Amino acid sequence: MRGLRASRHSRPNGVRSCRSINLSQRRKRKMNKAEFLDLLRKRLAGLPEGDIEERLAFYGEMIEDRMEEGQSEADAVAAMGDAEEIAAQIIAETPFVRLAKERIKPKRRLNTWEIVLLAVGSPIWLSLAVAALAVVLSLYVALWSVVVSLWAAFGSFIAGAAGGVTVGCVYIVTGNALAGLVMIGAGLVLAGLAILLFFGCKAATKGAALLAKGMALGAKRCLLRRREGDE
Repeated sequence: MRGLRASRHSRPNGVRSCRSINLSQRRKRKMNKAEFLDLLRKRLAGLPEGDIEERLAFYGEMIEDRMEEGQSEADAVAAMGDAEEIAAQIIAETPFVRLAKERIKPKRRLNTWEIVLLAVGSPIWLSLAVAALAVVLSLYVALWSVVVSLWAAFGSFIAGAAGGVTVGCVYIVTGNALAGLVMIGAGLVLAGLAILLFFGCKAATKGAALLAKGMALGAKRCLLRRREGDE
């Protein structure tokens, strides 16, 4: 009985491992040129059509060039990299203003009553849009203000360390050795804190840059998803 129970409990784990292996095999399956470009087109859906065609033509030519050099079609496609990562990079490089223009561009000619509704409701939706933009900008400014504050503290520590050592040397030269040693010691402490703070400022700057990039990419993806839903 215990053996049967153990075998029953072990089956789901085996099934999960088989499924994970199958998924990994599918991901590692090499694509041909048509499949790669079709997947890239789907991931770029929502961008201006001219940009999509330009990118597809670019990668299509790169694949053709590699095939002319003797590579197989599958190897040439694999050399391009992952289509998901390529699409994410293209979206990140596309200006947000360009995406917004493409998003608000009407797909058909508006009727008279639709224009009237837009004009009447403009105080509401325009104020909401301005409020949303203000929230995003405030978060962005707050993020970088923290970084600027840290670097300002680092600069003040450096200035304090230099000033402490300089004043301490002056005190020693003028005969006030005790006060001079205290000032030099305080300057060295500030110098040590400045070194530690430098690494913190560097990490904070890198993290803020990554977070700002992620926020921008997330906003672009949200805009593209809304456009796909409208279509």
